[in-house]
Amino acid sequence: MARLRSIGGVAPRAVAGPWRLALTPPGACAGPGDLVERATDWIPAPVPGTVAAALRDAGRWSEAAPTPIHDRDAWYRTSLRETGPVRLRFEGLATLAEIWLDGVPVLVTRSMFEAYVIDADLASRTDLALCFRSLTAQLERPSKRGRWRPRMVTPGALRHVRTSLLGFMPGWCPAVDCVGPYRPVTVEPAPSRLAEADLRASLDGATGSLAARLRIPGGAVSVTLRCDGREVGLTEAEPGLFVGTLELPGVAPWWPHTHGTPHLHPVTVDIDGAPVDLGRTGFRTLSLTRPFEAGLSLAVNGVPIFCRGANWMPPDLVGLGSEEDAALVALAREAGMNMLRVSGTTLYPSSEFFDHCDAAGLLVWQDLMLANFDYPHDDPDFAASLAREMAGFLDRTQLAPSLAVLCGGSEVWQQAAMLGAPRSVWADAFCAETLPAQVATMRPDLVVVPNSPSGGDLPFSVSAGCTHYYGVGAYRRPLEDARRAELGFATECLAFANLPDPETLPDPETLPDPETLPDPETLGGMDPSDPAWDAGIPRDRGADWDFEQVRDHYVALLYGVDPATLRATDPQRYLELGRAAVAEVMEATFAEWRRARSPTAGGLVWFLRDLGPGTGWGVIDRTQAPKSGWYALKRAFRPVQVTLSDEGLNGLHLHVHNETAEALTLGLRLTFADRSGRVAAKAERAVAIGPRASLTLSSSEMLGRFFDATDAYRFGPRIHDVAQACLTDASGTGLAESFHFPGPRPIARTAIGLRVEPVAGARTPTLRITTDHLALGVRVKSPGARPCDNGFHLAPGTERFVTFPGAHHLPQGEVSALNSQDIARFGHGV
Repeated sequence: MARLRSIGGVAPRAVAGPWRLALTPPGACAGPGDLVERATDWIPAPVPGTVAAALRDAGRWSEAAPTPIHDRDAWYRTSLRETGPVRLRFEGLATLAEIWLDGVPVLVTRSMFEAYVIDADLASRTDLALCFRSLTAQLERPSKRGRWRPRMVTPGALRHVRTSLLGFMPGWCPAVDCVGPYRPVTVEPAPSRLAEADLRASLDGATGSLAARLRIPGGAVSVTLRCDGREVGLTEAEPGLFVGTLELPGVAPWWPHTHGTPHLHPVTVDIDGAPVDLGRTGFRTLSLTRPFEAGLSLAVNGVPIFCRGANWMPPDLVGLGSEEDAALVALAREAGMNMLRVSGTTLYPSSEFFDHCDAAGLLVWQDLMLANFDYPHDDPDFAASLAREMAGFLDRTQLAPSLAVLCGGSEVWQQAAMLGAPRSVWADAFCAETLPAQVATMRPDLVVVPNSPSGGDLPFSVSAGCTHYYGVGAYRRPLEDARRAELGFATECLAFANLPDPETLPDPETLPDPETLPDPETLGGMDPSDPAWDAGIPRDRGADWDFEQVRDHYVALLYGVDPATLRATDPQRYLELGRAAVAEVMEATFAEWRRARSPTAGGLVWFLRDLGPGTGWGVIDRTQAPKSGWYALKRAFRPVQVTLSDEGLNGLHLHVHNETAEALTLGLRLTFADRSGRVAAKAERAVAIGPRASLTLSSSEMLGRFFDATDAYRFGPRIHDVAQACLTDASGTGLAESFHFPGPRPIARTAIGLRVEPVAGARTPTLRITTDHLALGVRVKSPGARPCDNGFHLAPGTERFVTFPGAHHLPQGEVSALNSQDIARFGHGV
């Protein structure tokens, strides 16, 4: 059923509380009546929320040293003030829950991923109790073993329980136990005037259609469906069932924000004059541009989309709240991302998450919450629970245009195949048959993917279907492997131990009380010699390497230094080069994948945001501060973009992309210079590029003559250190630029003439940064204020304007570069 925002202007209300929480030994209390003697230590508890959040608020639990919760029963209690017939909704209970009203059990649940509804006739004051039974006790009971056992997740009995794997993956995420009513508990009058609402939005050419099937107990005299300022009366097909279709010629379609405007339209239904708010929807088509086996490639409204983004992780691992969703989605959009994936190792996001993605123009790839295990699909109870789980999810997201892909889980097929199982074992009937059939009945507009990865002769074949590509990254392949692999679509890629940027943390001088600063450890402490440093480095269980070593590999590859020696002798320089290396690798990889001749149709970085403190996989740290990788992706994901590729003896190729709906005439400039700014060759021309199109030019075509752009022929000494391609609009304003280094990057610190000055009269606080010589990895350090760009290169004799979005005045700070011995300061008193 579509999510009802309100009926007659009245929305479902959260159960007011207050709620209290007590912990008891497993099985000690059979029901609420036993709590009087056995549970005397009650604490306040937020709902929605978790046991861990309540204990943390009471000072009894710490994320820095989390203690187990699954080994106990957790009891929540409150009193309901409503009277008469009501409907209670429990949107998410983790995990083995019992619901009691006035000491009477009314429901037992076994899934964290299902919503539950209870109709009750309440007296003047009703006691509501929720018991979350010990998951540890359940997992210790004998259960049938699977045909394979994943190394990443323990224990194996989790395959029988519908709960999140978060907290059960050592080295992957903090050991935080997810227990409690983590989604809203609401109450509303019963019976509801509208019992069911099945709505489907579709687009055929320029005409949108909104089909409706409404179940109204007791019937109605008049039922009217409204959308986009237009309406249609629904007819009663059978007693209480009203159906009809609203045709919307010329409706503004929904687009990913990189390619157009994500138009949304309010949907309401009037039942005998009473308005029912059903939210908003968008009209779009979704299709494949080639067979899945050739590499997943999506088209929206008939236009191929290069999908880029990251894997979404719960922003609040402790409380599982969604309050930070809007800010994170906004950061994803600002970085030019147009897709987020929710991995099967996590949990389904809140409905509000999809609202944010709808409005932001972000596509969503949603895995079912299945990962790595051999799940018992032949168990009727398990199969029925999973079917209800899917139906409930598709029901509450039925109007969300952002939802694009529904996938049968994460690394289930890969896990079995890597352990040597034949295709007949890992290619299960659920993913191949049951999943597509159920989706076809509820959301036929979605693309269904059996598993991530899948599609080739082996599930993890990188050139077929969708893949988890870690060639560049965890497997330490050279940057050229991004082309050599010929991958089709990477649902996971580019995992590094990404260093947080401490300069984006709050300035202690701006805080009323220095003690309000978080503990440095929770900010990911910046001292590599600290014994706690290693605890924040992600690693795969059983591997003899970690993802800091992966990052260090590319530091050595790009800058020709020994990271271990540098870490010991100059830890600050070690951190600087680590941040820069990640940025360089991410920009170079996506530049390769966006080439017009590349077979790659998408790439999703592993982790948008860190799950915990330290140098996590996220490109945003746990305080919501972007890291160097986020800035690199923002440059790499520009809808109007220029990139350079090394084509060996064919020189450099310039790739110009225009994903907007407008034809553009742009200025394109190519400059070859040494580090001091002496120009070896230069060319400039106007280029016309159509809407949602790309073009490629060679350096020889730009220059009109031969020049050894890639230092491939080596007829003499190389006379340039850097090639810069710059794309400008009609006014000469820079839109995008790209750099190529034919030899070692010149990172030795020298005087490069780096300068900074404020821009007087700018509406947003703005810096003008200039340099005489080549400036590598220019960093703007501004505690308490985030610059619009960071870690960028600056060509000799050029300038860059850097703004501070959201700042009311120019902050204090400094500008440095990897190869500059000088630091330029700005702000108060400078």
